[in-house]
This record gives sequence, C-alpha cells and structure tokens, in this order.
Amino acid sequence: MSIAGALVGLHDSGALWLPDEHTLVVADLHLEKSSSFARRGLMLPPYDTAATLEKLKLAIDAFDPHRVIALGDSFHDRHGSDRLPAAYRAMLTTLQLGREWIWVTGNHDPIAPLKLCGETADEVRLSGLTFRHEPKPGPEGFAEVAGHLHPAGRIRRYGRSIRRPCFATDGERLVLPAFGVLTGGLNVLDEAWAGIFIEKRFSAFLLGDGRLYPFTASKLLAD
Repeated sequence: MSIAGALVGLHDSGALWLPDEHTLVVADLHLEKSSSFARRGLMLPPYDTAATLEKLKLAIDAFDPHRVIALGDSFHDRHGSDRLPAAYRAMLTTLQLGREWIWVTGNHDPIAPLKLCGETADEVRLSGLTFRHEPKPGPEGFAEVAGHLHPAGRIRRYGRSIRRPCFATDGERLVLPAFGVLTGGLNVLDEAWAGIFIEKRFSAFLLGDGRLYPFTASKLLAD
C-alpha cells in the first residue's frame, strides 16, 4: 500500500516494512514493563521482555532489514534499559548486529537507552515520510508514521464482538499498533483520536493470525 506516495508493507506482527529503504519499523515495545510495575509493588509475570524480543526476532528474520527504527516507548520508563537483564541485552545486541538501529524518543523513554547500541533521534525522515513517536493532529501530521496511541479496532462478526490491535491510516498518515506483548490498545473511535483522522475517513487493518483484516472506519464499533 501507499502512505503519502511511499510504498509500505503492513505485517501481521504489527511491524511496518519499507521495501525501498530495506527498513523495518516497530512502535511501542515497552520493554521491561513488568519490572517497572514491580518497582511500584504491582507484580506481573516477568516474561514480557523475552516474549517481545522473540517476536521482534521473528520479524527481523522474515525481512532481514538493513535498518530498524523503533518508534519510541521502546522501554516502559527511562531506566528500563539499565534494568535489562544480561541475557535479554545479549539477545537485543544480536538483533542489532550488521544493521543500522535508530531509537526514536518517546514519552516513556525521552533519553537514549543506556548501554545499548544504536543512535537516538526525535524524528527520522525517509522516503518523504516523517517517523515520530506521537502523531501530530491536523495538517502538520500529513506524511507521517507514528505510534504512541496503541490503535485497536472492534468489529462484530457472526454475533460476536472482536477487538484487535490494528494499523490505522487515511493514506496520508499511518499509526502503528503497539508491538510489545504487554501493551493495551486504544479504540480508534475514541475521542483521543480527534484531529488525527477525519471522522470515519480512515481504514483499520486488524492484526490476525497470519494475516490482516481491513475495515473502513464506518464498519468499526466504539467500546
């Protein structure tokens, strides 16, 4: 498909592929989220980082990108990279070998990851698109790819309501689903999306098992 004239591919993992740039883009990994919650006394199963990195490895193995862009909130807090266990740090370093890696800053991780390879940027421009963490409402956000909002879509099929993470796009901008396994989703019809897309004039590509399910906004349900 095309975003503001640039050819892109949507993957059912939630990753974005730019074939002309040999670039893989993911958003909102939220690594070390469970350890962040544990510091506040909220105990969650401590396997989210391992599962997210394994999911990322599968996407990288599938595309063998020259470049990876992580669109912000790669870590759940600014100290997350410092808490990264040695085994997970080694796994991430292995994924980075032989390719350019760009950490885009997010609201959860506004500073460069500690003790990790790769460069840090607030925004990246490729193929006429601006890659940033948080989408900008209105015309300023045209020709952008962003994350932050964790888009999710709800549909009704055969008497059942189904809610799934999704890509959301109007052809001029694209918002990626959260890639991390321990992340929630915000319904694309929620008021928080006001100004990102013209009402009902966008499409959602819901993530499924091995494929994507495209729906126009008019087919979606509010929570």
